[in-house]
Amino acid sequence: MSRCTTVSRLLDEPVSGTAATATTWLLLEQPGPWGAKALTSSHLDPVLGRALEAAAQGTGVRVALIRRPGRHADPGTPAVRRVYAAHTVPGDVWLHAAAVRDPARLLGLDLAALGAGDHRSFGTALGGRPHTGGPLALVCTNGKRDRCCALLGRPLAAELAASGVPGIWEVTHLGGHRFSPTVLVLPYGYAYGRAEAHAVKEALHGAQEGRVVLDGCRGRSAWERPAQAAELAVREAVGEYAAGALSVVRTEGSAPRWDVTVAHTDGRRWRVGVAQGASLPPRAESCGVSVLGSPARMDVVSLRQAGTATALAS
Repeated sequence: MSRCTTVSRLLDEPVSGTAATATTWLLLEQPGPWGAKALTSSHLDPVLGRALEAAAQGTGVRVALIRRPGRHADPGTPAVRRVYAAHTVPGDVWLHAAAVRDPARLLGLDLAALGAGDHRSFGTALGGRPHTGGPLALVCTNGKRDRCCALLGRPLAAELAASGVPGIWEVTHLGGHRFSPTVLVLPYGYAYGRAEAHAVKEALHGAQEGRVVLDGCRGRSAWERPAQAAELAVREAVGEYAAGALSVVRTEGSAPRWDVTVAHTDGRRWRVGVAQGASLPPRAESCGVSVLGSPARMDVVSLRQAGTATALAS
């Protein structure tokens, strides 16, 4: 039986502009098995999970569960859990960490403020502090959402952990199962698809130095999908790899066509035309889904700086 990742690879479906969107990621350690909707179908109290989901609505915060790579037999309730919050918007990027015994303390967080980049409640509610280690790499491994994430993600996470790479966690959901293994690198929030161990190591090394690795990059989670594609196109066009150098300052239009303005810290600006297309032929977009669909794709059709236009597609 074919898998969604196999079909996506065979069709050479582009990964640019496919990252999950979130200005801030809130990650809670929860060992043991996860269900399809992990916040309410794991060993985490489902009442707490539902409360966190509700509190995050409309804030820009994406809540996910994480666990150490390895076997996931039920280990019982952990005495202490790691919690991370990462804000990914250029100019205000941060990664904070905390350790809690009672995960219900997360209900004391001001998620609207976290989504806007204000980390003060993470300190007051959880005793959080700036993360002192290196970047984190989150590998999606939740086979209950899509079997490709387990079949491809779990071996990748295990390989990275076994080789001594620090900062490796399994995560419940990053979207885009058909691009498995999918990885999110924090604090900058760049997501990767069809990842291999050497590529994740390179992305982590780049993040440590404040650089973006473009190979296999799906986009920066701080932006909506058209803006993700636009930013990556500018990076490719001008050879800019510094993570903090580019920001999306305006997105005009609506599906299926947008004009995105990308700004450089040195004052340069680009107007990028992005068109929404359909990845053909129709196929199951995720394993276990019988309905055929045509996943939306973001195609950069023009890129202009200082009045000079370059057509990239018709």
